[in-house]
Amino acid sequence: MSAAIKEYLEKEAIIIDVRTLEEWDEGHIESSKHMVLDTIPAEVAEIKSWEKPIIAVCRSGARSGQAAQFLSQNGIDAINGGPWQNVAAVLK
Repeated sequence: MSAAIKEYLEKEAIIIDVRTLEEWDEGHIESSKHMVLDTIPAEVAEIKSWEKPIIAVCRSGARSGQAAQFLSQNGIDAINGGPWQNVAAVLK
């Protein structure tokens, strides 16, 4: 997993944190963007406009997996980064 995360970070991937605001407020990756999972479908056009690969993260990896799958189905290069701490560890 961390090899894929590292590879995406090298491609200047944007990290999207799909947890709730309460979870986000408890801690998150400084450079990540917060988009609650339920809002992702409405944000597809904006995400596409960034023209960057996406790393989706959440608390356990389940919601970020759903987000990454949805984004991939909509033509966006996205992977599931799993728990946000996984990606934070690679960034260090």
